[in-house]
Amino acid sequence: MLTLESFSVYIMLCVLAPLLGAFSLLFLFIFEKRLDQLKKEKNELLLEQELQEAKYNQLNQQIQPHFFFNTLNILLSLARLNRKEELISSIEVLSKYFKFKYKKTDPLITINEEVQYTQYYLDIQKLRFRERLEIVWNIDERVQNALVPPFLLQTLVENSFKHGLERTPGKVKLLIFFKEEKESIYLEVWNSSTPTKDHPLHHEQGEHGLGLLNIRKRLQMLFPQKQTLLHLHHEEHGTSVQTIWPKVCLEDRYNFIKES
Repeated sequence: MLTLESFSVYIMLCVLAPLLGAFSLLFLFIFEKRLDQLKKEKNELLLEQELQEAKYNQLNQQIQPHFFFNTLNILLSLARLNRKEELISSIEVLSKYFKFKYKKTDPLITINEEVQYTQYYLDIQKLRFRERLEIVWNIDERVQNALVPPFLLQTLVENSFKHGLERTPGKVKLLIFFKEEKESIYLEVWNSSTPTKDHPLHHEQGEHGLGLLNIRKRLQMLFPQKQTLLHLHHEEHGTSVQTIWPKVCLEDRYNFIKES
């Protein structure tokens, strides 16, 4: 027999069931809309990362012809001077450089790797300058496995020659200095040339400024939330460029690249 209490419960369920169904449908609708929004945001983020990576790779590729054509000019000079042994050695070093370079496609490599292929470039220059050129390395052991954008050091060294040492008669000197500074890496490249008005940092939008402007853009792209520095400093007997970027260790490379 149906009691009044049972009938009341039945009526209440009949009233609440549609409401619960409506709330459930509304919740599912909101959930699906939010899920679609999250998917859209994820796709947009992936697209932005791909665009950033493409832009970074384009910047990275700009450096390579710059180095390559400068090196060809060095080889041409050696050929004109009939310095065959130096020419052969330079070609061998250039071959090692490109063999090493095209194995590396990461946006960050270790300082040891960067130093290694910069040394290939310096080996060519030493053949060209002979006893005129003195090179001093000073590398803090704590930074050897820290990461650096590829071609950063090599570009600064190349600019030291192109816009300074090649125009300086007599003996010349190049100093390369790496150290850890708090949570950052400090790099200074100093050369004994007299400062000139056409130094690349004075004309960043022109041909001479391509290398350093490229470095500045790549640092900003790799470390958008961190402080970086690229600074030219003139001295009475030389010119230096100081560069600072956040320290990222080799073991953190994967996580850094994934988060960038």
